[in-house]
Amino acid sequence: MAKAVRNVLRDRYDLITKTIENIEKKLKALPAGWINIRHQNGKAYYYYANAKSKERFLTIKDKELIKQLLQKRYLKEVLKAAKNELLALSKMLNIYPADLPEEMFEKLPEELRSGVEPIILGNEQDAREWMEEPYVGKPFKDDAPVYMTIKGERVRSKSEVMLADRLFFRGVPYKYECPIMIDGVVIHPDFSMKRMSDNKIIYHEHCGKMDDPEYYSDLVERINLYNQAGIMQGDRLTFSFETSDKPLDIRVIDRLIDEFFK
Repeated sequence: MAKAVRNVLRDRYDLITKTIENIEKKLKALPAGWINIRHQNGKAYYYYANAKSKERFLTIKDKELIKQLLQKRYLKEVLKAAKNELLALSKMLNIYPADLPEEMFEKLPEELRSGVEPIILGNEQDAREWMEEPYVGKPFKDDAPVYMTIKGERVRSKSEVMLADRLFFRGVPYKYECPIMIDGVVIHPDFSMKRMSDNKIIYHEHCGKMDDPEYYSDLVERINLYNQAGIMQGDRLTFSFETSDKPLDIRVIDRLIDEFFK
C-alpha cells in the first residue's frame, strides 16, 4: 500500500501540474478585466470592470463577453485550488521516504538476495493481488454527475469521494462497487475492504438519502440480503448515513477505520 500511495501522489502531482499549465494557457486567451455580479429583486446583473476604466453594465448584446468573463472567474478559482493542492502534494512527496521497507529486498544485490527470506508486511501482498483482480462495477447513467477520487476512480457522490480518499490515505485496501452474489441476487457494495490482519472482507454501505422513503425501503431489503448471507452489522458490515440537511461527517469514517482496521 505504501508504494501505491507514493505512486498515486506522484501521478496526482503530474496531473495537477498539467492542469495548471492548461488553465494558465486558457486564461491568456480570455479578455482582460473581470466581471462583477450584483443581485436585485432576485435577478443577477453583470458589470464589466478593469483597472483602467470605470465599471460598465453588460446587456444581452454582451452575451459572449459575459460568458468569457464568467469562465475566466471560474478558471481563476480552479487555478487557486490547483496551486494549493500542488503545494500540499509537494510537501507530502518531500517527506515521503525514498526507500520503503517492502522495497528493500528488490534493491539488494543478487548475491545477498539469494540468501535471505524477504519480509512481507502483514498480508500486504495478498491485499495488493486482491485489489488488482479485475471486476466489472455497476454502470453509470449517461447523465450521471462525475465525481473522481484521488486514485482516479469514478464514484457517485462527493461523500463517496471523501470515503474513498479517506480509506486510501489510511492505507485500507478497497474496491468500489465490486459485485457479489447473495442468494442468486447480484449486489454492488459501495466499498469492499480487505482487513490485512485476518484477510477478512468488510463491506461498507454509504446511505446518502435517508430522508427518501423509497431509498430507505431499498436499503432495508439490501440489509436483509447481507444478513441472509451471514454478513452482519458490526462484524463484516458497516454503514455511514446522511440526509439532505445532515451531511457525512468524515470523523465517523475515521472512527470506523479505527474500530475495524486497528
